[in-house]
Amino acid sequence: MKKYLLIFLGLSLFLSNCSKNDDTQIAEEIQENITPPEAEIDVTVQNFMWQTMNTYYFWQSDVVDLGDYRFASYDDYVSYLETEEDPGKFFDEKLLYTEDRFSFYSDDYEELTQSFAGISKSNGLEFGLSLFANSDDVYGYVRYIVPNSNASTKDIQRGDIFTGVNGTTLNLDNYIDLLFGDNDSYTLNMAEISNNVITDTDREVSLTKEANLTENPILINQVLETGGKKIGYIMYNAFTNEFDEQLNTAFGEFKSAGVTELVLDLRYNPGGSVNSARLLSSMIYGTYTNSVFLKARYNDKLQSEFKDADLIEYFADATDNNTPINTLGLNKVYIIATGSSASASELVMNGLDPYIDVIHIGTTTTGKNEFSVTFVDDLENGNVYNPDREDKINPDNHWAIQPLIGRNENANGFSEYTDGLAPDISLSEDLSNLGILGNMDEPLLAKAIAEITGTTAKMDFTVDMPVKLISSSKMFTKIKDNMFMDIKKPLNLTKKQ
Repeated sequence: MKKYLLIFLGLSLFLSNCSKNDDTQIAEEIQENITPPEAEIDVTVQNFMWQTMNTYYFWQSDVVDLGDYRFASYDDYVSYLETEEDPGKFFDEKLLYTEDRFSFYSDDYEELTQSFAGISKSNGLEFGLSLFANSDDVYGYVRYIVPNSNASTKDIQRGDIFTGVNGTTLNLDNYIDLLFGDNDSYTLNMAEISNNVITDTDREVSLTKEANLTENPILINQVLETGGKKIGYIMYNAFTNEFDEQLNTAFGEFKSAGVTELVLDLRYNPGGSVNSARLLSSMIYGTYTNSVFLKARYNDKLQSEFKDADLIEYFADATDNNTPINTLGLNKVYIIATGSSASASELVMNGLDPYIDVIHIGTTTTGKNEFSVTFVDDLENGNVYNPDREDKINPDNHWAIQPLIGRNENANGFSEYTDGLAPDISLSEDLSNLGILGNMDEPLLAKAIAEITGTTAKMDFTVDMPVKLISSSKMFTKIKDNMFMDIKKPLNLTKKQ
């Protein structure tokens, strides 16, 4: 594999200082017009960001400043890095392609990687946010409560509505600061729905964010017996590879129970590990290790650097711990997915589509078909984060970037769903009737059961208050709607003095 020559900088760069004229009188006369000498600018982070994006970024050829021959000299490059002292602004404003909606950075790679493991600082309240009609005022509705969290000990549940925080009405200008700001504790001002109208109440709920809260993404897994069918139902809220064994165990229970139908609920699942998506798909379809699940496509510069073995992922017959996959071997699956279903959730739907019938119930998904990788300042490993190389990461640079570096195609070569995956059966959640997750009369699950058992005509699925989402609590976590995967062979990045 060829090596890309990249510029390597020291820990800091200095600008020349201005000096005063020895003549005191002249100095005093021009004192007010002298620009103070600029402080030392440390561009370690900017250099790490640029060299990584120049090599891996999916749209590298579309960003002029990431061009291989953009800089005429080392000094020219250094001057460019110095144009923005804030690494975050440097990444957002100078390195990103205009159509990139999802690449991001973190100033703490340890916090970022913990979030990918399902560990975060949270009060355990998962909620959606919407706008009142013809208004900039915002309201929230509770989707679910993370077990063993602070919220699980409070008088709040799925379907509850809130319109304010600490006595301040939520609106487009303040909801981010009030709900996702630096304060660990806040009080929600609750409301209620009556005759399809949201009305404020005097009820308040105080919540506190707790460090190191771990969320098991398998919120519900159960066997439902109805209409002569044994239906497995699993609500899976994040593709977190630390829980792959538990996921496999859940499918083992389905298999032992004789499940012949499956409802996979991804309505609130924003994504996560590509490998977890591959394993889940294998649990649904089969352990066909010669069948292509996905083929990764990188930027033009990188694509030819990889062999097919580095690009293709097949269905799996074992977990990463070599536990045999418990597969149901289905030829049809019912997947509940909405506008909050993204990346790895969409990957499962797209990856299974060439092989089995994927019946999508819900609304159009997010449309995130690119994957990313976590990069840190570890030049010898191509800047790819590896937990086994913690001691090799530059101790003076704790930043990480999570840029989009490619797209995953399914076995038919399809990956073009930036507008989202449209449902086969359209049904929005109803604020006036969210139902209890896992109950057979919860509307979206009920719709799937009706399709399976053939009782559709007997049920009323009218939606009185359809959810119109503007954001959700998951979009303000480090993981957000990210889809991340491993690079099997990190590229060799070399220093250029």
